[in-house]
Amino acid sequence: MKIERATLREIPLRLREYFEISSGGQQDRRVLLLTLYAEGLESWSECVAMERPAYSSETTDTAWSVLTEYLLPAVVGTRPDDPSTDLLDPVRWVRGHRMARAAVEMAGWDLTARARGVSLSALLGGSRAAVPVGVSVGLQPSDEALHEAVAGYVADGYARVKIKIKPGRDVEMLGSLRARFPELALMADANSAYTLDDLDRLRALDELDLTMIEQPLGHDDVLDHARLQREIATPVCLDESIRSDGDAALALELGACRTINIKPGRVGGLAESRAIHDRMRAAGLPVWCGGMLESGVGRAYNVALASLPGFTLPGDISASRRYWERDIVDPEFEVHGGQMAVPDGVGIGVEVDVERIEALTVRRADFSA
Repeated sequence: MKIERATLREIPLRLREYFEISSGGQQDRRVLLLTLYAEGLESWSECVAMERPAYSSETTDTAWSVLTEYLLPAVVGTRPDDPSTDLLDPVRWVRGHRMARAAVEMAGWDLTARARGVSLSALLGGSRAAVPVGVSVGLQPSDEALHEAVAGYVADGYARVKIKIKPGRDVEMLGSLRARFPELALMADANSAYTLDDLDRLRALDELDLTMIEQPLGHDDVLDHARLQREIATPVCLDESIRSDGDAALALELGACRTINIKPGRVGGLAESRAIHDRMRAAGLPVWCGGMLESGVGRAYNVALASLPGFTLPGDISASRRYWERDIVDPEFEVHGGQMAVPDGVGIGVEVDVERIEALTVRRADFSA
């Protein structure tokens, strides 16, 4: 089909509460939304790049630049045989910028699903009507505030709670939480806040029966994570270190982790996400789907991906109301009994609130063949 037009928009969305991790925090998101038009079909996707280069080297502004200067001008006007696999063929030469490329690639998957009249989940090979979901809790000002937040999410039915940690807010904080919630599936996320010099602190977490500790060491490290995993019983989960299926292969070869958090934006899209899923499944290891504070557009892709059979651990795919007073899709995503329903409508399976998006748009770029 011919890619006739594309529109890239930036909209501001304010989180319901300040969200803090070891590298900083935020409450306001600058969200990039991409729309592709092809022979009567319209697809939407989201670029998950953050405002600052704290999670990755990409930012909202670098993604905007790469999308508007290189990716979209090259893609619009082409006739890919299958947008889900060859939409990006004209720009294979672009190195890095995985989040910008993922926005285009995922829109191609939505186009293909719409053209075939199937859901995105079905196109990917998903096998479940609902997926287990967890919630990520940012650093809180006190243990009391943390306990109150976690109690609320437990009451909401989340199947797993992830706690952000950093040196000084780790073992004792998690110990008090474990004492209050002895049966809760609990994990920690360090966002690269530690080094091997902190081995004793990290080893102390073994006493807390954590599901895993996510990305404790350097964001681009695999070797030290392998050394750490040999020293601690708690499973290590890699996030920022895994940017491709090749990175996953290296991590498995070195024994650097026992699970991987797959974020489609971080690895360049759904095809690479599925390849990592397949590799881990063949190795007998679980994966789960992480979040990047997405709107409902990005969340729809995460839910579809998490319907693949290897995603056996609850992902960070929280309800829309966990983050936003009002989402930009209908219906909004909800959690029931620790599960989130996988949209079964054509494409991403939710309707985009175009009128609201237009009203919120602060920057726009249009491309036509």
